[in-house]
Amino acid sequence: MFQNEWTPILKHEFEQEYFKKLATFVHEEYETKTIFPPKPWVFSSFEHTNLKDVKVVILGQDPYHQPNQAHGMCFSVQKGVKIPPSLVNIYKEINSDLGLPIPSHGFLMHWAKQGVLLLNTVLTVEYNKAFSHRGMGWEVFTDHILQQLNTLDQPIVFLLWGKPAQQKAQFLNNPKHLVLKAAHPSPLSAYNGFFGCKHFSKTNDFLVQHGCTPIDWRV
Repeated sequence: MFQNEWTPILKHEFEQEYFKKLATFVHEEYETKTIFPPKPWVFSSFEHTNLKDVKVVILGQDPYHQPNQAHGMCFSVQKGVKIPPSLVNIYKEINSDLGLPIPSHGFLMHWAKQGVLLLNTVLTVEYNKAFSHRGMGWEVFTDHILQQLNTLDQPIVFLLWGKPAQQKAQFLNNPKHLVLKAAHPSPLSAYNGFFGCKHFSKTNDFLVQHGCTPIDWRV
């Protein structure tokens, strides 16, 4: 397990009864089915964006459920992997909002290293079965993570895309933070309010207003 400011928070969650049940379920799933992301990468978002560095939280739904896609950071795929449709639409919105060129790959590590926590509401999924691990305990875990973030004094922008993410807004009431909601960038819903949401410019405007370095949304 990596060591940073998230470590004691994660260890505390791991000791809770709900998480012990979740861990048993997830272990059995990995043993008997094809589950994504690969087990060592389930908590990658916390490894690559330390708690003290968080400026932005992008909250997705659950990991990509096709081979070689999910690696523990929402919407991101490794270099060399075809850019999934949801991320294509995210890039289109960034292009429209900020005038940045469409990237040639989908690896979002540059965002994570700047303080963008790339978190899903559910952290594992069965091959070819979207949201198959819904209701097993991951939502409680991510509720608690958001509650921790909500207590921080540093300005944070929460980007809640899609209904599962938007339901988390109930935990975000710190007046120092900004909560932005939009439809999920999936091709099924992007035209229902994701395109044109301008979340990327709004995020940077907020950060600059609060004396923070804006995010370079190029990858």
